[in-house]
Amino acid sequence: MLHKKVILLMGPTASGKTALALKLANKYPVELINVDSALVYKNMDIGTAKPSNKELELVPHHLIDIITPLESYSVAQFINNVTLLIKNIIFRGKIPLLVGGTMMYFNALLKGLSALPQSNLTIRHKLEERINAEGLGSLFSELIQIDHNAASRININDRQRIIRALEVFYITGVPISILQQHGKSLISKDFHFLSLAFVPNDRQVLHNRINSRFDKMIKDGFIDEVSNLRALYPELAITHTSMRCVGYRQIWEYLDRRLSLNELYDMGKAATRQLAKRQLTWIKAMKVENILLSDTLNIDSIFDMVERQIEQNG
Repeated sequence: MLHKKVILLMGPTASGKTALALKLANKYPVELINVDSALVYKNMDIGTAKPSNKELELVPHHLIDIITPLESYSVAQFINNVTLLIKNIIFRGKIPLLVGGTMMYFNALLKGLSALPQSNLTIRHKLEERINAEGLGSLFSELIQIDHNAASRININDRQRIIRALEVFYITGVPISILQQHGKSLISKDFHFLSLAFVPNDRQVLHNRINSRFDKMIKDGFIDEVSNLRALYPELAITHTSMRCVGYRQIWEYLDRRLSLNELYDMGKAATRQLAKRQLTWIKAMKVENILLSDTLNIDSIFDMVERQIEQNG
């Protein structure tokens, strides 16, 4: 039965996931669960393309605005929260619709979560300081020596995953690749997931949308948003996880006069394109069961494809 399903809707940044989810909510009795690590932060609205207050009122949304930019939110926390939410939504007779672009969260849902230690802020800050002093490449070289298997699966520029891999080793003394092989908790056995990912046939179509959206974000006050965050949270630093979200780091550097306005535009758009590339790589590696290819990323055409998949698997 359709009401017992859990729908996973994923796609790259700027592809129109929010608009598609709201369109689906007009037809199906869904409640939306956010699967975007940037939308969990309060007061970060423009740069995260957070749904508007009007959109949030149209259909129940979950896991949005749940922590401050000073806090962190782990994959384990996401799994714990989303498991309870899915059960409660199904109990209410609704369909859980998980929407977003944080593929690490989707991957943990589908393939299980290793029993890894909680983050250690002291160790993490020391690693951040080393990156500032030595460069990210130095830490990646260390990771190769400590855990070659993990390093082979991590991009040399993936700051967050390099830090996490070294952090886990420093906490446990065991390479993260070894820990990931044991003790996986798999929640997908408890639910019937319908995994859907829409992917552009032409990357340039997505790149054009990324560029236009970033321009609009700046016009809508993205720079002021980051400036206000710095005033609202005096302890906030560029090393906080929240400020590693695409665009926020570049604007922070602009406000510190380390980037010109033109450099901000160029680097912000480039970082967003890199994010989209990583998301598409994740989708391919995860072997998502239903890949919906689109020439134009037109919401109506994608909706028709998603609707067919839902009805076929109802």
